[in-house]
Amino acid sequence: MGDIKTLTDAEAVKKIKEMADGKVCMFCTYEDYKMESRPMATSAIDNDGTLWFFSKKSSDKNIQLEHNQQVDLLYMDTGKQHYLVLTGYADIVFDEVKAKKIWSPINKAWFEDGIDDPELTMLKVVPAEGHYWDTKNGKLISTIKMAISAVTGKENDIGIEGDVLP
Repeated sequence: MGDIKTLTDAEAVKKIKEMADGKVCMFCTYEDYKMESRPMATSAIDNDGTLWFFSKKSSDKNIQLEHNQQVDLLYMDTGKQHYLVLTGYADIVFDEVKAKKIWSPINKAWFEDGIDDPELTMLKVVPAEGHYWDTKNGKLISTIKMAISAVTGKENDIGIEGDVLP
């Protein structure tokens, strides 16, 4: 019901930024072959596609990442009909220069002492691969096309999807 377009390198990073920059994702870690998910705000995305998050040193996710660095990041913007899933590997780091650059006052809700909070760590996620689903014409036109397809039984060109390989 749509086009398939694989994006690589700069095109992939551009799509990742378009769909994830400043957005909240379900940040998924793994423990004993079980996925554990929690919402997390994406603090920054570098020009190579690396994503940054702030996280508490003592959090379950940090403890899980010490044993298994694989993560899945699930982004949804249902208002725009944009969806993105990224699989990658997370490192627990602290880069004071980067932290100051991407710090937002809202982070004080979790880190009372700001950048100097002893619980503050950063998660540096390097995506290995991903997949996106996007509409071509926005939500309204896509909804109309879906309704026409449902009534006529004929396939309609609604969206675009593909792999992102940064």
